[in-house]
Amino acid sequence: MDKKYRLRKNIEFKRVYNKGKNYWNGDLTLYVKKNGLRETRLGITITKKIGNAVVRNKIRRRIKEIYRLNHHRVKNGYDLIFIPKKNVVGLSYKELEKSLIHVLRMSGVLRR
Repeated sequence: MDKKYRLRKNIEFKRVYNKGKNYWNGDLTLYVKKNGLRETRLGITITKKIGNAVVRNKIRRRIKEIYRLNHHRVKNGYDLIFIPKKNVVGLSYKELEKSLIHVLRMSGVLRR
């Protein structure tokens, strides 16, 4: 994923956490905030309470890949932060994809 499509700085994350709106289901929490740009940017935060580094990186890679395959369905001009919950460890790829699309649909940033 190109750098312009990622949230990278701490201040960018804090802005979305503090001023954005959050949506959640049993597997993921999503923070959403309009960014005033032409592209939608993605951030992923995983707490150390979830597995070891290998497990956390696997989850992060899966979320990035699911988003990459579905980013054409997401409206432009938003900052998105996904926070997986503990039970994501036991989910298959398809279940995680279904959960991610569900939380995007709840937030209203997914095109019909």
